[in-house]
Amino acid sequence: MKKAALPLAIALSLLGLTACQSQPATAPAGVEITDQKLAFDQFSQNFIDALWIESPTWALYSGFHKYDGVLKVPNAATRAATMAFIEKQQAALAKFDPQSMAPATLTDYRLIENLLGEMKWDLETFNSWQWNPASYNVSGGFAQIINEDFAPLDERLRSVIARMENVPAYYAAARENIANPTIEHTQLAIMQNEGAFSVFSKELLDKAIKSGLTNDEKALFANRFNKVTMAINEHIDWLKALETELAEDGSRSFRIGEELYEQKFAFDIQAGMSAKELYQKAVNDKNRVQTEMAKITHKIWGKYIDKPIPKDDKVAIKQLIDKLSAKHVKREDFVDEVRAQIPELIDFVNKKNLVTLDPNKPLVVRETPAYMRGYAGASISAPGPYEKSGNTYYNVTPLDGMSEESAESYLREYNHWILQVLNIHEAIPGHYTQLVYSNESPSLIKSLFGNGAMVEGWAVYTERMMLEEGYGDFEPEMWLMYYKWNLRVIANTILDYSIQVKDMSEEQALDLMMNEAFQQQAEAEGKWRRATLSQVQLTSYYSGYREIYDFREEYKALKGEDFDLKAFHEEFLSYGSAPVKYIRELMLNK
Repeated sequence: MKKAALPLAIALSLLGLTACQSQPATAPAGVEITDQKLAFDQFSQNFIDALWIESPTWALYSGFHKYDGVLKVPNAATRAATMAFIEKQQAALAKFDPQSMAPATLTDYRLIENLLGEMKWDLETFNSWQWNPASYNVSGGFAQIINEDFAPLDERLRSVIARMENVPAYYAAARENIANPTIEHTQLAIMQNEGAFSVFSKELLDKAIKSGLTNDEKALFANRFNKVTMAINEHIDWLKALETELAEDGSRSFRIGEELYEQKFAFDIQAGMSAKELYQKAVNDKNRVQTEMAKITHKIWGKYIDKPIPKDDKVAIKQLIDKLSAKHVKREDFVDEVRAQIPELIDFVNKKNLVTLDPNKPLVVRETPAYMRGYAGASISAPGPYEKSGNTYYNVTPLDGMSEESAESYLREYNHWILQVLNIHEAIPGHYTQLVYSNESPSLIKSLFGNGAMVEGWAVYTERMMLEEGYGDFEPEMWLMYYKWNLRVIANTILDYSIQVKDMSEEQALDLMMNEAFQQQAEAEGKWRRATLSQVQLTSYYSGYREIYDFREEYKALKGEDFDLKAFHEEFLSYGSAPVKYIRELMLNK
């Protein structure tokens, strides 16, 4: 990977933005808009420069490596400095008039405004830095430096040396911060910090000893490495004692309640509707999808089951899905099967001319690193816009740690058909493809501060789009399983809102997922766990999907015979990871 120079990257992005601005009707207005745009471009550059100083680990994940050796200690002084940064940037942003901005610039303005608002809200109102022990884990930043080949090894190891210096103070500050935590987040923190030793391993120490570092550097590396392992072990011991105390005395509820939920939803999703309104849409969609599944079940029932179909459609659907779900890969072949399906998806997308795939942007299927496990079974780790040639990792968790019963349940959930839908979602043309395009957006703001609902919504949209274009040869079994998968997306929204706002119990949640969304028990139990550890994020899939699909249909009707699916996809993706409502405005008003 190439190390990008930040001013140059921004300068290039600004050239791209300038080229696509619509021209004002009169010269005086043109001067005003142009002057403001130039001023906002300069503000954007200064904002990103300052943000990376304020958040060096975020910079690292984004592919900007100037501050790789900096690990900030999350103490009161750091929080005060963050608040000062937020207020300074908000004051600078307030000097601009959004009413006179061109659409592309206005979108960047709104993204920065939302980011600063959420940062301030999290520090002052949400306070997750107090009650979520899982927010403290140094592993990810170190793993990013060690595993990514963006610079010579010796250079990266020197960043590791510098970064290790603050690890003991980092965990000491974390323990000072943690107050009235949830037991669920405490348990996650234990598991993920234990996973840190997959990063701080003997292999890393050996790599440093065999490197081109000087003898003094190697000695310093070993000294700090030992202090890091001691600090992590000390923190794990403290967390385990805390877990015991919480189990005996009770702990804070993981449920955040309606007021905080609506506030977080507004910042995270930016959907132009309330969380309650989205919840009601999901309930309505659940009923519609179940009706479609019933139609397919009646059509193919006799092909698989030699007995009368039950009168209760949900019972019939569940029985047929259970029958079909027995067709799945062996547990030991799970990761390899995911790896084998990627070329098939690439071939289909290319043959159908759905979107241009760049063969020079590698996708690497790997086993999920230990420090990342315990949250989701499959995920994408993508390079930032500063290192566009870097690997995108498709993290797939192997099943070797599961019991036979749990593994079978998991494999029935990710059966022959649904595993293909999962790979569409995570890889081709889902997350992997969208994030490659996002890195090529002419706006760094849109690429760096993307909207989760757009990112997740695109991945969900591609599932249906691929089947509509003939993936799976319109096999009814594939459509039945797709609807099951889509029903899970819908149920995610119902589940998350109901758990966090309506006090849904675990028993009620499992009933929804298993009997209404036809999920396997292992998947349902895993989703319950996930919904206790996060808030709002589970709604992003459905929210973004509905917005994207509805907009495509609107755009298709507008264009008529001139509509081209590939052109729609590529223009839509060209605006980075902006909220769908803003992309819609840009495409309709260009």
